[in-house]
Amino acid sequence: MTIEKGSPYGEPGTLPEDGIAVDGDSAARQVLEDARGHNRPFPVLGLRGGDLARTLGGGNGRLAVTFPVDLGEVLIDGRLHLFVAHLVVHTRTWSYAFVAMNAQWRGDWNLGPRAHPNDGKIDTYEARLSAADRFKVRSRLHHGGHLPHPAITERRIEATQVTLPRPLPVILDGEAVASGRNLSVRVMPDAVTVVV
Repeated sequence: MTIEKGSPYGEPGTLPEDGIAVDGDSAARQVLEDARGHNRPFPVLGLRGGDLARTLGGGNGRLAVTFPVDLGEVLIDGRLHLFVAHLVVHTRTWSYAFVAMNAQWRGDWNLGPRAHPNDGKIDTYEARLSAADRFKVRSRLHHGGHLPHPAITERRIEATQVTLPRPLPVILDGEAVASGRNLSVRVMPDAVTVVV
């Protein structure tokens, strides 16, 4: 069940014997895509690091709290992919960007300051930025002060379709997985259990 505002989130727990420990978001995504590709249930994941673990208060090397989390799905020009923390698409200069966040962090950037990994929504941001705006936004990303911004459209969605200005590389959980122009993004609520 997705979290409600003011409700407690997470409970003490350790990684079960059949769980899989991973070092980061990309490794978590690969484990889940492998399970899906072989028609197996998603395993419990032990997150030793990464942006989702940081969002959940982890990253100290110990696995001690269990959380249900949502999972992002994206159809890129007809091919289905998963993401646990974030989807990022941008031009070389970042004059255009589309971002879908299930976690709050992308590296040192507080890119999705209101994103929650178990609210049944994906936080999306579509930006068309001038050179001056890019400088201002970038200088505020580390603390999440880039929002609100008149050139950034912010939405909390269960599903959306996006047509990019041209085919661009799609980066899922820090790894470029495909290039595409047409994206269908949706959230799978409570799809995975993680331990941090």
